[in-house]
Order: sequence, then structure tokens, then C-alpha cells
Amino acid sequence: MAEENRTRANKGPQGRRRPADLKALRQTGAPKGTFGRIIKYILSHYKIQLAAVVCCILVSALASVIATMFMQRLIDEVIMPGMENGLDSVQSKLVHIILTMAVFYVLGILAGLIKTQTMAVVTQGTLKNLRDDMYTKMETLPIRYFDTHAHGNIMSTYTNDTDAIRQMIGQSLPNLIQASLTAVSIFLMMLYYSIWLTLAVIAVIFGMTKVVGIFGGRSAKYMTRQQKALAAEEGYVEEMLEGLKVVKVFNREPESREGFVERNNQLFEDSESANIAGNVLMPILGNMGNLMYVLIAIIGAVLVTVGATNLSLRGTAPITIGIIVSFLSMSRQLSQTVGQTSMQVSMIAMGIAGAGRVFELIDEQPEQDEGYVTLVNCHVAEDGTITECEEKTGQWAWRHFHKQSDGSVTYRRLEGHVEMEHVDFGYTPEKQVLHDVTLYAEPGQKIAFVGATGAGKTTITNLINRFYDIPDGKIRYDGININKICKPDLRNSLGVVLQEVNLFTGTVMDNIRYGRMDATDEECIAAAKLANADDFIRRLPDGYDTMLTGNGARLSQGQRQLLSIARAAVADPPVMILDEATSSIDTRTEALVQKGMDNLMKGRTVFVIAHRLSTVQNSDCIMVLDHGRIIERGTHDDLIAAKGTYYQLYTGAFELE
Repeated sequence: MAEENRTRANKGPQGRRRPADLKALRQTGAPKGTFGRIIKYILSHYKIQLAAVVCCILVSALASVIATMFMQRLIDEVIMPGMENGLDSVQSKLVHIILTMAVFYVLGILAGLIKTQTMAVVTQGTLKNLRDDMYTKMETLPIRYFDTHAHGNIMSTYTNDTDAIRQMIGQSLPNLIQASLTAVSIFLMMLYYSIWLTLAVIAVIFGMTKVVGIFGGRSAKYMTRQQKALAAEEGYVEEMLEGLKVVKVFNREPESREGFVERNNQLFEDSESANIAGNVLMPILGNMGNLMYVLIAIIGAVLVTVGATNLSLRGTAPITIGIIVSFLSMSRQLSQTVGQTSMQVSMIAMGIAGAGRVFELIDEQPEQDEGYVTLVNCHVAEDGTITECEEKTGQWAWRHFHKQSDGSVTYRRLEGHVEMEHVDFGYTPEKQVLHDVTLYAEPGQKIAFVGATGAGKTTITNLINRFYDIPDGKIRYDGININKICKPDLRNSLGVVLQEVNLFTGTVMDNIRYGRMDATDEECIAAAKLANADDFIRRLPDGYDTMLTGNGARLSQGQRQLLSIARAAVADPPVMILDEATSSIDTRTEALVQKGMDNLMKGRTVFVIAHRLSTVQNSDCIMVLDHGRIIERGTHDDLIAAKGTYYQLYTGAFELE
């Protein structure tokens, strides 16, 4: 019964199971201080530009308010006296007021133009800096981060979240600042003209702010949820696109569609709620503004009719028609300003939510690297003396700076000797994957790992690459603890051919050269010949200059794997890791590749992971893993003679799962 209740609780409307990422959407809001942080971030790059923008906004706000003040002067000092004494008596004053108004309007237009141009620079520059920072940080993150975060969700941070920040910086914040300055200026102008009428305005504005707080807060809450729902939907769509063939092969279109509809419904609900709350706000504020307009007109008319004494910052004086007209204009402008401010609340909330997700990525802990042993070019004399040099020699050595002793520097030639001693490891503390693994690989040896899926074969190679660090045990490379070796230098000494091939947009030559960016065309072609890829490459429309897109979609899986092998070959590392490198290649192609691989492996330490036992028969040592433990080791003939697990796998008594 308890299990049944938990199952029901995890279902959405209509009894469908609600995915975990949708439940997480209910957690709304960005971390505290996000708004202040994005402002500091902008100021760190654009202090002068922002100061200029604020000045321009101030000029624009004052220009719009001063125009209302001149309306009062036009009525009281020109129109009313002109009706009594004739237009000639006020002609000079009329020209003076009109010219003064024109000057202020021109200043307002120029200020608005400068503000718009400057904010475009600030906005786009900030987005560029944020994307640079995100990508720079992303490259420093450990593999664990990408194993635990949906790639589509990460992509949404670069697109939707940065676009929300763009709207906030480029539109909402300038409009909010201008609206706030305009409101303050209007309020001061109102006090300058009439305190009694200002009190009436304050009463209505107080009610408007209450409405903004209620509906604006709801809109902001759902705008934040909308950003998270959008990221979840994009992550799901990317996942389905990557696995589209699998979806079609297993006829899982209905289930795939149901998953999308679930996420799309969540996005619809949050977007609908946000827009309903936001769209209700403007009609209410508009009608309250009309109410204030009528209220000011009635109170002003009564005060003028009874000849009441006006109280203002100027002192006491009768209320004039010009004051009433100006007040009506200012009240209309003030209500519009409050409305504009309310419209920015939800957009700013969405921008803050986007900024929170961006800073969440930027704040991720980078991959830790405390290594101080580096890889350098060297000359090796006949007596074995190693000399470091700047030019490329084709010979490498580990430069070991003994910082904890006498500060001396020693060199050890890069040979490819790998040892693992009593290594325990688990991707999570609760579940161990490797148990007391010990192995030795001499330079030039070929070590093969066989075993069922999940036995820990790939995990061992991940540890040699330091994609993950071990909590217990030792891994030594040429006698040096790999924790002391800088990760980039360690990985430069290793070549990896993965089962899953990734080809990048570019020519065939570019993809081969990815293994070593300074490789010449001749070296790339030689690597392709070594991997037996040269023949099919020359049959492509443009040969080595053929452009590849969509992860090499026009190539077969086997051809893509051959390019991956050529890419590893051009890197020419002393240690090679082949993780199911030939699993996607047909038997005929495998024979060609195996010949090239044999050439590639000469003089190198090679770790091979394979399900096809035929590919590991010539290995110097075969290790059989079962549930993270090495249960057998030896040559092919030795293991066959022992008639253990390997013998049963080879003869078909057992099958690799």
C-alpha cells in the first residue's frame, strides 16, 4: 500500500507519471543576491557607459516632466492673458516658451538616442562576456558534471537564459530606471504645484502599487518557472533527437510524444499563468489611472470654483486653470509610468532567473588538478642523460619539480609504463565499481580487458585518464603517481579511440588533425594510411577536403571509426586506449583495421577493451573482470589451458552481456 501511494504521488494529472525534472520545476526563484551580482558584473566591464546611460535617462525624464510645467506656463502666462489683452501682448513670451520647450524636447531626443546606442553596446557586450565565461568554465568542469546534467539543459543556459538576461539589461532595467526617475520628478513637480491635489494622487498610486505587488509577484513567480520548464523541454527534445533511430526502431513514438506533451504542458501551464497575471495588470492599472484623472479633474474644478487657497512648495496662491491642466497631464503620465514599471517586473524576474542559472554554471567547481609534473620535449644522449629543449624533437620526458624537498628538477623519459595497485573506486560512495584492482603494463605491451557489461573495463581507462580520481590505491605512470602529473600533460601522452565516435564540422583533414593540431597534411595522410582509412577517404567527393557535418552523418559507422583511429594515430602517443574501437566495424573491415592497429600499437603500451575475443588473442596479457574484480589474467593460451571463465567465454559456454 505504501508503495502504491508513492507511485500515485509521483503521477501528474490523468494519472501519468510525472518525471523528476518536472517536479523540480516547482522549486522557483534564483539564489539571493543574483540581481546585485549581475549589476556588479555589468559595472565591472562598463562603468563609464552605464554612467552615461543614467545621465541620458535623467535628461529624458526631466525633459518629459518639464514639458508639462511649460504647459502650465503656456496656459496661465500666454493663453489666459492673451484672451483678455490680445495676442500681441504675449507674443514674445509665447515665442520664448515654445523655443524653450523645443530645446528640452531636442535634448530628450538626443539623450534617448545616445542611451539606446550605448545600451546596445552594454547589453551585447555583457552577453558575450557571460558566454565566454560560461564556455571557459565548462571546459574546466570534470566529466562527472556532464554525466549528471542533461546536455539540452546546458544548451538552454546559452540560449534561453542569456536571452532573458538580454531583455532585462537592454529593455527592462533602462525602462525601470527611467520610469522611476520620471515618477520621482513628476511627484516633486506635483508638490511644487499643489499639495492638496498631490495627496489625492498618492491615495490612488498607493492602491496601484498594491495591485502591482499582487499580480506582478504572481507573474514573476511563474516567469521563473517558465524558464526552468523551457530548459527541461529543450533537454528532452535534444535527447529524443539524438536517439531518434532508437525511438523508431522500437516504435516508441507514442511514449516519446507523451514525454514531450508532459513537459510541454508544464511549460504551457507556467507560461499561461505568467501571462494571465501580467495581462490582467495593465487593464486594472489603466482603469485606476482613469479614475485618478477624473478624481483630479473634479477636485481641481471644485477648488477653482470656490476660490480655495492652494498650498504648495511655492507657498500659498490661488489654484489656476493652468495648474489643473498640468496636474491632469502629470497624473496621466504618472499612471502610465506605474504601468510601465509593472510590466518590467515579470521580465526582470525572468532575467534574474536566467542569470541565476548562468551563474550556477559559472560557479561550478572546476576539475581539480594539483599536478606539478609536466611533459617537455627533450634530447636523450647516448649515456641516457636527458636535456630539456624548446624545439620539437619527437622525444618526451616528465619534468619533475621536487617542490617539497630541495626544489631540484629531475627528468624521466616518457615510456608508457603503467601500474595500478590495490585500486578501489565508485562513481558514488554507496556503490563500488572496482575492488582491489592491481595490474602492470610494461612499455610496448598490449593489455586486454574482457568481461560483461558493467564489469569495470571502461572505468579502469577513465581512471588512467584521470577523468575521475581514486579514493584508495595508487596509479603510477612511468613510476610517477598520476595525481602529481598535470592533467593536460597526462592526457597529451595518451591516445584514446572510443566506441562512440565524435566528428566535428570541418573537413576530413581537419578531423584527423584534431589529434595533433600542428600535424602536417603529410602526417595526417600517413596516419590515415596506417588506420587503413586512406582508401575510402580518396573515394569521397573531395577526398581529404570533403566537408563533414552532423557528426559525419554521410559516413558509415565503420568509416567514422576509421577516422577516429587515424586521429589517434596522428597524435602518436606512447600509450593507447582502445575502448571497443572495432565493435562498430564489420568483420571484413575489422581485418583491415586490425592490421593498421597492429602497426599503430608497435612500441606502445596499449589497453584494449573488446567484446570480440578474436581481437584480443594476440595480447600480451588478458584480464577477465567480473563485478569490478580481476578474476583471471594471462595470455590467450594460458587462459584457454586453465579452462576458467575466459575459456567458457571463448568457447561460448558463457556469453558476454
